[in-house]
Amino acid sequence: MAQTSSGFSAEEEAAFGKASRRMLWFLLLLAIVNYLDRTNIGFAQLTMGKELGVSATVFGTAVTVFSIVYALFEIPSNLALQRFGARVWLARIMITWGLASAGCALAMGPTSLITLRGLVGAAEAGFIPGLVLYLTYWYPQYFRARAQSGFMISQP
Repeated sequence: MAQTSSGFSAEEEAAFGKASRRMLWFLLLLAIVNYLDRTNIGFAQLTMGKELGVSATVFGTAVTVFSIVYALFEIPSNLALQRFGARVWLARIMITWGLASAGCALAMGPTSLITLRGLVGAAEAGFIPGLVLYLTYWYPQYFRARAQSGFMISQP
């Protein structure tokens, strides 16, 4: 089997290249949206705080609740991803996460804001680890770092 300059066979390079062209751009886009969703509460605080009459402390609490709920639901979410399949579970994450994020626009005060951000954390839990697990289904270990860097670059 002929080796390319990267050390992979030509067939491997072609297969991984095709898989990468078909899905890594989409995973990159999803990771960008994920990052924007996590940081949007800081931007929302600039105007939403005045409209809701809540302090920076309440927004900090909402961020903390999001993070705690996200951490609590991360492992169960990945177990569900393995059980139901990546296609189904990642779609579930994105749909419920979108609905919960949109619901934050309906916040009426501190309690509803904190509750809605907790729901966003529960809905979004397991997203990035799920994408990493999803890549393990498509790429062997020796090629995975290359594929993961393709969508992880969206964070900076």
